[in-house]
Amino acid sequence: MKIALLLLAAILLNAQSVKWQGNYDKALKLAKEQNKKLLVLIVKCNSSKVIKKFFVNKKYIDKINKNFVSAIVLYGGRSSYPIEMYYTTKFPALFLVNPKTETFITEPMYGVKSFSRLGAVLNQ
Repeated sequence: MKIALLLLAAILLNAQSVKWQGNYDKALKLAKEQNKKLLVLIVKCNSSKVIKKFFVNKKYIDKINKNFVSAIVLYGGRSSYPIEMYYTTKFPALFLVNPKTETFITEPMYGVKSFSRLGAVLNQ
């Protein structure tokens, strides 16, 4: 059992994954400073399945880390984020945002099924 846990930990430590910020305001500030776009993932509860499925060991991870500052936000949490995102009713929700204007770069993606087009959207 211990060996299995150590192996899993080693795999996750070596996995290629998105570098997440846990606070929208800090991520927004970083995106402005680094002249990068903002990727915002809003989740309502445990997001580990979504993270593993779409944000670990995918071809587009390098592109996300190079061109975006990524924030993961818990819906209804204490952190702030733009009012347009508060109207979200389907989770998880993914937004690609221009940090200077805080406007959406693409149509938001609502629900896991819509995330399957993330690679194509990033290549536009």
